[in-house]
Amino acid sequence: MLFFKKSGFTFFLVLSVCFTLSVAAQNNRLAKTFYKHDKYLSSDKMEGRFPGTKENNHAAVYIKKYFRKYGLAKFGANYYQPFQLFVKEGINKMKSDTVTTQNVVGFIEGSDEKLKKEYIVIGAHYDHWGWGGVGSGSKKKDTVAIHNGADDNASGVAALLCILEKVAKSKEKLKRSIIFVSFSGEEEGLLGSKYFVNHLPILKKAVKVMLNMDMVGRLNAEKQLYMGGAGTFPGGVALMKKIAKNSDLNPVIHAGEVGGSDHVSFYKAGISAVGFHTGGHPQYHTPEDDIERINFEGGALVSQYIYNALIAIANDSQPLYFIEQD
Repeated sequence: MLFFKKSGFTFFLVLSVCFTLSVAAQNNRLAKTFYKHDKYLSSDKMEGRFPGTKENNHAAVYIKKYFRKYGLAKFGANYYQPFQLFVKEGINKMKSDTVTTQNVVGFIEGSDEKLKKEYIVIGAHYDHWGWGGVGSGSKKKDTVAIHNGADDNASGVAALLCILEKVAKSKEKLKRSIIFVSFSGEEEGLLGSKYFVNHLPILKKAVKVMLNMDMVGRLNAEKQLYMGGAGTFPGGVALMKKIAKNSDLNPVIHAGEVGGSDHVSFYKAGISAVGFHTGGHPQYHTPEDDIERINFEGGALVSQYIYNALIAIANDSQPLYFIEQD
């Protein structure tokens, strides 16, 4: 009560300090959550999460657990969308074979009677190169060793699960519906996302924007978050710049330059798509892409930024449509 009596400035100052401490505490919790998910998915026991292996299946189970925990609805009998892919001989110490893997999919229905029929997709692939080997995408094909993929792409899944938790715990109702999806088979040629786009559980015209996170765990000292495809939906570039103002990040925003990860499958199908990443590094596709190199405080900042983008797009009342980029 004394603060009210002394001056409005003092009261404002106290509120500002409290708000700053609250934001810092939230970021710290988010960083710990990001680290927890990344550490589990990139641990040696997951053996690089190669499609068709029990470790890849264990990763899917882990993701499904949080989809269920935070109340995502299923499109069918369960959260899995199985599909098959061919594995070349030598990759992951395997003989040539066709294996079964799965995307993990769930959704939250929007609150607006009209806009809930429209969907925003947010996703990240969870597979990696397993033990590598000849024929794989490893940069060290002569080294048979676990490729943990802490950045590629346990980090993207960690961000996805952080964002899911924030959406589930928020009191703000989203107007549009949100699909959360974690793809398998990305490393073999975006196979999981291609399968998903070709076997959508809803009408394709209902999917308005796709946000994808691939390698978001190595935020640099300049705090640069790179994104391509921001201009593929109306007002996208302006929105990403607006969100950047209070993000403690320095986003590098491209209207085009859609990139080479799972969001490309959506873009090629005429669906607006934005891909987020924190840049390349020498450990890309090597056994050295480990949790010790992950900037989990940076991962929290990235997760918060993309969460803010997701909320803004989901609640934007203007029509969303595809804009092709050069």
